Amino acid sequence: MQRDLAGYDPHSRRSDLLLRIRSDGQLTVRGMPALLGVSAETIRRDLRALESRGLIRRSYGVAYPVESSAFESALEMRSNINPEEKVRVANAVIPKLGDVQTIFIDEGYQTQLVAQRLPLDRPLTVVTSSLPVATTLAARTNIQVIVLGGRVRGSTLGVVDYWPTQMLASLVIDLAIIGANGITLEQGMTTPDQAVAAVKAAAVRASRRRIFIGAHHKFGRTTFVRFADVQDFELLITGHELSTSIANRYISAGVSLLRV
Repeated sequence: MQRDLAGYDPHSRRSDLLLRIRSDGQLTVRGMPALLGVSAETIRRDLRALESRGLIRRSYGVAYPVESSAFESALEMRSNINPEEKVRVANAVIPKLGDVQTIFIDEGYQTQLVAQRLPLDRPLTVVTSSLPVATTLAARTNIQVIVLGGRVRGSTLGVVDYWPTQMLASLVIDLAIIGANGITLEQGMTTPDQAVAAVKAAAVRASRRRIFIGAHHKFGRTTFVRFADVQDFELLITGHELSTSIANRYISAGVSLLRV
């Protein structure tokens, strides 16, 4: 989208600005006035308005879209958001595996990074709702891959609906590695899509141990559908970008949290 937003009424301008942020996955605030043909103060006003409505968030001079029941970012877009933090989080998961033999790996870009790092020196069975995870691991001689069957979501290439939840109900899994679109102490783990939430909830029930992985911006956010309590997880792993004050709230509530 390359339309100049100068001269638009505020509602139209902010709608187009939101579409641009969602389309690109993020926009650097510093370059916005020149890019959009409006003043820096106008941009600041528009971003404040969008943020107050819960449609975007701002962090370190970058505006990001906020996911909701009406909007969910595509997998390619997620790979561009906090990439260095997500690599650190994925690296931190591997020492926490212990002696597991069966692992559930959730859909999402962050979980793909974990799949790429699974150990080569012992046999594992991986159950996954993610086609990219299954493709990543299919050629590994030490890993047996079980892909849940069902409807494939085009935005994330994750499998959802009745069939995957039924498959998970018949399994006993050592460890589930699960992400979320939002996490709060009050509302727990949430995601915008009911069908996705059903699969995540089934994986939580099927697993003896559960680890949450997610970048710091997931904390303090609530999306449409709740699928688990924070206390259902033995460990939450996120980046050191999560503020100490927020981290301490979780730790004070008895939650085990690791910032890397």
